[in-house]
Amino acid sequence: MPGILNAKVEQYLADLLPKRDAVISEMERYAKQQDVPIIGPVVARMVYLMARISGAQRIFEMGSAIGYSTIWLARAAGADAEVYYTDGDPANATRARGYFKRAGVENCIQIMTGDAVNLIDQVPGVFDLIFIDVDKHQYPEALRKAVPRLRSGGLLLTDNVLWSGKVTRKTNDSRTRAIQQFNKLIYSWPELFPIIIPLRDGVAVCRKS
Repeated sequence: MPGILNAKVEQYLADLLPKRDAVISEMERYAKQQDVPIIGPVVARMVYLMARISGAQRIFEMGSAIGYSTIWLARAAGADAEVYYTDGDPANATRARGYFKRAGVENCIQIMTGDAVNLIDQVPGVFDLIFIDVDKHQYPEALRKAVPRLRSGGLLLTDNVLWSGKVTRKTNDSRTRAIQQFNKLIYSWPELFPIIIPLRDGVAVCRKS
């Protein structure tokens, strides 16, 4: 997924990053070779920091692919955390399970397969942090599902909210229109305090009052 920053700035930010460990590095190579969408290391560090700062212990991911962001979240939350991985592809879940074991975080991650937006209905209770990265046409519905399940003071993080800049255009594309709708919703939702950070492909950070 191309970012919305100047290419030289993107490269500059990437070059600043410390070397990742063997598991994360392997996942990044696999994602690039197989064209698997992941948040990438620049956004991953931001997601990790948000989870750490907020003290999130109970985390639900809507859309996890091979588990790249899941590992960052699990490491941020610590050994006593409860992190839910979701994906519609059982093959992705199998691959992710292997990565979780090698990364040493398998004990705090619950793996669920199916429609990520609806899987949250199967897990009782509220969450400290919810991360949305599902199929883009599902973003408005994911938001409606997520907000009631966040605790007061909880964080809602969402990737790809600038969609390579396509959100600035009038379009009939269903994915772009869904993201445009999502962005309007978060800024009009009474319980949310949102900010969109123009990092990589755009990340929305919302705090629930």
